[in-house]
Amino acid sequence: MIATNKIRQIVQHFEFLEAKLSSGADPSELARLSKEYADLKPVAEEARAYLTMLSDREAAQTMLSDPEMSGLAQDEIDEIEQALPEMEVRLQLALIPKDAADARPAILEIRPGTGGDEAALFAGDLWRMYTKFAEARGWKAEILEYSESELGGLKELTAVIKGDGVFAALKFESGVHRVQRVPETESGGRIHTSAATVAVLPEAAEIDIDIPDQDIRIDTMRASGAGGQHVNTTDSAVRITHIPTGIVVTSSEKSQHQNRARAMEVLRARLYDNARREADDARAADRKDQVGSGDRSERIRTYNFPQGRMTDHRINLTLYKLDQVMQGDLDDIVAALTAADQAAKLAAIET
Repeated sequence: MIATNKIRQIVQHFEFLEAKLSSGADPSELARLSKEYADLKPVAEEARAYLTMLSDREAAQTMLSDPEMSGLAQDEIDEIEQALPEMEVRLQLALIPKDAADARPAILEIRPGTGGDEAALFAGDLWRMYTKFAEARGWKAEILEYSESELGGLKELTAVIKGDGVFAALKFESGVHRVQRVPETESGGRIHTSAATVAVLPEAAEIDIDIPDQDIRIDTMRASGAGGQHVNTTDSAVRITHIPTGIVVTSSEKSQHQNRARAMEVLRARLYDNARREADDARAADRKDQVGSGDRSERIRTYNFPQGRMTDHRINLTLYKLDQVMQGDLDDIVAALTAADQAAKLAAIET
């Protein structure tokens, strides 16, 4: 049962915002009030419907003592009692604090972990998996930094993925992805285990993160393409070091101006992600309870090719359709992780 006094406070605050905006809010407050109103509206609508149902049940209960109306009253009470649990779930979901970054584009970083050449090849497979997932959803993926291994795998990749709800769908992908398969370089047919690390950061705007000029050092260097080919003879590559944190980002396309803009974009995303993590740590004493902790050292998933199996260790989800997963079919995984995250947040609200 949800505390009705809390629900009434939400409705009252929403009505206050509604009246404030209708009467002509101060221009300096208009943007803030409008955003708060828009964010609260779906919650207030569910809250109003819930309070109306409780009121209808109370009215029906008062009619039980009337012999002529008791039968109809009991039928109405039974219908309300049957509908209330579903309405409570909808209201609880609406009450879950929204992640302000969910609607943002995402910065995706993929690097090989343990496993040498096979890890680099697997990192490349993960990139293809995410690009196909993005294409299926109508998103646009743009490479910001790309370095290829001698066998065609990935040494390092940074990309931005833009579209509706990108970060909401990809934010649980951060962590260590482990693969078990027979490498192309293995002649004896033995199964090897290797890994790649994925980081997903919400794209940050300049208004989110202010980076003073004195906090960064910008170096230019000679850029080169994949595998050391397509060498650019001008010093167009850009490396930006954020002095307070030691974060280093690079971009090595042919345009120095574009490289600087892209490197700053990645730097803002990393600093914004750090700020979000600090806020999460302050709110949650035990981050292991959070599905989307984004711990880069946490092994989150295993891709077992001989058995055609994908297992997400955080929620004990196992799917025997690895071929489809590697072709970008991540919908079941995203839905399960989102549901688990919502359940964890609901439990936190109830306690």
